[in-house]
Amino acid sequence: MTVEIQPIHNTENKIFVAGHRGMVGAAIVRQLQQAGFGNIVTRTHHHLDLTNQRATREFFQDEGIDQVVLAAAKVGGIQANNSYPAEFIYQNIQIAANVIHEAWQAGVRHILFLGSSCIYPKFAPQPIHEEDLLTGALEPTNEPYAIAKIAGIKLCEAYNRQYGVHFRSVMPTNLYGPGDSYDLTNSHVIPAMIRKFHLARLATEENWAAIRHNARIYGDIPEDVRLALDLDEQLRPINNKKPKAPLWGTGRPRREFLHVDDMARACVYVMGLTACHFTAPAPSFLNVGSGIDQSIGETAALIAELMGFSGEIVFDATKPDGTPQKLMDSSRLRQLGWRPRYDLRDGLRHAIDDYLARLD
Repeated sequence: MTVEIQPIHNTENKIFVAGHRGMVGAAIVRQLQQAGFGNIVTRTHHHLDLTNQRATREFFQDEGIDQVVLAAAKVGGIQANNSYPAEFIYQNIQIAANVIHEAWQAGVRHILFLGSSCIYPKFAPQPIHEEDLLTGALEPTNEPYAIAKIAGIKLCEAYNRQYGVHFRSVMPTNLYGPGDSYDLTNSHVIPAMIRKFHLARLATEENWAAIRHNARIYGDIPEDVRLALDLDEQLRPINNKKPKAPLWGTGRPRREFLHVDDMARACVYVMGLTACHFTAPAPSFLNVGSGIDQSIGETAALIAELMGFSGEIVFDATKPDGTPQKLMDSSRLRQLGWRPRYDLRDGLRHAIDDYLARLD
């Protein structure tokens, strides 16, 4: 892939970051600000519903946007994807279609669309290359979300081919870090582990007040977690049993994790590439990952150590594991000069510090 690398020089560009309140969008805003961009436009869902085509059209016609980073999405972990498939496919397709089309209609020629590693087949060869897209069946539990993200990629490809615009996509691996969601009904695996191990440590210490405070800050504690912690609905001890930390699945699947600040740097970096051949035969999108994976069980042991929990970790094999392994090949982006800065241990420390700080 022949690419000329040139950082974005015009820091006066008006950049719309859709989804700026999410973990990834917030990190991208921070990274753009650090790079000297002061003309960043954001909107909350209350002020702009991106599933509403008319509202999206009026926004782009009024604002004079130069570039778009499309990080807005309905997201969640395996439990949320399994529980709300219709919402995940409908809302994410609507967001992608409205933003990409209405931005183009308003004259925007540069969009960065954020996808997901779940776009790849469940049993894709490891590590996963960009060319593996659409070569096999998807993981059933997150298929609706994955199809919506694939639609976004294909929208970008179609507009590039037909209109000669520069709509690019990046596929992040599993992300974690500051600003993550610790809602145990909807969270991804790392934030769920961080909170569960913290709650288990607090229960071991019989710090019931801290557990109730945690629930006020981060949301209700689901029944299966409460019972593993030996707590009733009022978060009081039941039988004085030793608290355990419950996790979904067998712990055997392998996952690759990337700190969200590394992802944000990758996004800004890709936005600065010029003369990219993001058309056939090269893919229109780039994988973004750390290049290292480990089992869920190994990840759990590391987080438990960092959270100070030395009790029992219980894996519930009746719950779905998801894809057996998901390691992405990010060599194309690395060949262009990008590298992650965080290893997993240091990145987790950073994420845990943010989690604890929000409880103060």
